[in-house]
Amino acid sequence: MDYEEMFGPDGPLARALPGFATRAEQIAMARLVHRALERGERLIVEAGTGTGKTFAYLAPALNSSKRVIVSTGTRTLQDQLYHRDLPMIAQALGRPVRVALLKGRANYLCLHRLSLAEQQAAARGMRREVAVALPEIREWSRITRTGDIAEVHRLSDEHPVWPWVTSTRENCLGADCEMFERCHVVHARREAQAADVIVVNHHLLLADLVLKEEGFGDLLPGADAVIIDEAHQFPDIASSFLGFAVSSRQIELLARDLEAELLLCHAPIEGCAALAQTLERQLRDLEATLDLKHGRRELAEWPAEVFEAIEQIQASLVELARKLEAAADDSPGLVALRRRSADIAERLHALLDTEAAVQTASVRWAQLSRHGMSLHYVPIDVSDQLGALIDAHASAWIFTSATLAVGDEFSHFERRIGLVGATSARFESPFDYARQTLLYLPRDLDAPSSSRYTEQVIDAALPVLQASGGRAFLLFTSHRALREAADILLRKLGPELPYPVYVQGDGPRDVLLKKFREAGNAVLLGTSTFWEGVDVKGAALTVVVIDKLPFAVPDDPVLKARIDAISRRGGNPFFEEQVPRAVLALKQGVGRLIRDPEDFGVVVLCDPRLRTRGYGRIFLDSLPPMPRASCLDEVVAFLRARLGGKGQALCGRP
Repeated sequence: MDYEEMFGPDGPLARALPGFATRAEQIAMARLVHRALERGERLIVEAGTGTGKTFAYLAPALNSSKRVIVSTGTRTLQDQLYHRDLPMIAQALGRPVRVALLKGRANYLCLHRLSLAEQQAAARGMRREVAVALPEIREWSRITRTGDIAEVHRLSDEHPVWPWVTSTRENCLGADCEMFERCHVVHARREAQAADVIVVNHHLLLADLVLKEEGFGDLLPGADAVIIDEAHQFPDIASSFLGFAVSSRQIELLARDLEAELLLCHAPIEGCAALAQTLERQLRDLEATLDLKHGRRELAEWPAEVFEAIEQIQASLVELARKLEAAADDSPGLVALRRRSADIAERLHALLDTEAAVQTASVRWAQLSRHGMSLHYVPIDVSDQLGALIDAHASAWIFTSATLAVGDEFSHFERRIGLVGATSARFESPFDYARQTLLYLPRDLDAPSSSRYTEQVIDAALPVLQASGGRAFLLFTSHRALREAADILLRKLGPELPYPVYVQGDGPRDVLLKKFREAGNAVLLGTSTFWEGVDVKGAALTVVVIDKLPFAVPDDPVLKARIDAISRRGGNPFFEEQVPRAVLALKQGVGRLIRDPEDFGVVVLCDPRLRTRGYGRIFLDSLPPMPRASCLDEVVAFLRARLGGKGQALCGRP
């Protein structure tokens, strides 16, 4: 079928989908995807918001009769593709297709670990909220077909029970598990092997590329094509997979699982229980020695005591693996624990191997987060490895996102994923930015380094918020600026708020977004988590304020190492690395405003460097073609006219 007919005003999609609109950009993208699928080519496509890129790659995928893997950035997007988009387009095109949804193993109930958790709860107790949830999970385990924990709506993704009853690559027993034939991960993999279209996420795809898990089969060898949506996230996720981390949580889980398996042993293994306690004590000693008050310390800053503490943990893990070797043969659980102990010990050895780190051009650091302490080892540049992994699979590879190009150039993205000889195309959004938007650059702000800067951002935003009656995202490049801005805004608005104000951290992201949409006139302050993957249509969001150009934090160890590497080869790290990354992040933030043909609004970019620095032009030229407002009066008139035309009452104080 011709794509002009398929996507045309009288085509099957228009007949089947209410509100479907024909877009020339969508047709052109579909043709490019079709050609790449037929020829097994590499293709990079930037498709602006509203292009309809999802259908532009799904229609050719279904039309090709090829076996296709579609990888997305998040589980939310996976669910949307599987439950909504694929059934919709398959029905419209009259092409029945076998579709499988495959998530990481941590999303599936592990029956073996559920039994372990129940026995441990009975034997020695555990946190009350975990113990209380176990009977509910056991009841659900009897009726679920998929074992997908998303089915248990009453328990959030963050509930502490899930690590007890799901597996990781490290603690999975694989084919030796007594529950192997009933394993939900195995069943999900088998369904995926038999499907025409498999929907995964980037983490899972890279695990298949890099890890090739034993006992669960490989997805990629049987695929004719791989389509990477939200491809701008792919290089950073690849870096994490081609490096590794050892976390306090990993070692704590190892010790906890050891205690649970020992409860099942009729003859306890001498010294193992004591080693579990020793590991927990050594972990506390390491955390105290690292002294991570500031959140992160690079290897060069580690005192000698840190290396000694890591060596002690490594020695305990080696000793544990040795003790388990003789006694574990009859217990798959103990076999897995022996392997896990040896794997973590090997990673700690790599962390301490300074000579190897120099030869492989990697960076190492320790970090503290709400999940605990972690030690990281990451290659500075993964492009050669990632490019080789892609080249090893002679299938079509299609990368698409709303933000891949800097200006009209894709060289930054191509360089980061090691892609050579790819076809590339950029399609502007079909939305009428000239009619729907204004770009406002406030004047007379200090340099972003000024102590007064965040207050000036709020002062610049307040009259815009008054004109819009709220209905705004205020996006910040740091948590410090976010907290300061929230305090200033609430103080200046006074005790009787003219509109609801929500601040990132006051609740889960999805909960805050739900409240924001339902309020219709709220203001939400957020950092990076709200810059992308957030979709608010309609007049509830008519203003996006961005405090600064989103340059990556200069103390990020991987970025710092990349900058040093570019400098050593005589390149310009600011324009090769820092500016392109910031441009793509800014495009994501600006992209929150217009999500529908009827949307309208104002983007307020506060950073004066857009006017005063030569590189400001690179940022502005990469944004959609928005008319620029030269003064606040234009912004106020635009908002009041548009909101009044939509019959929206202004809820801000006059």
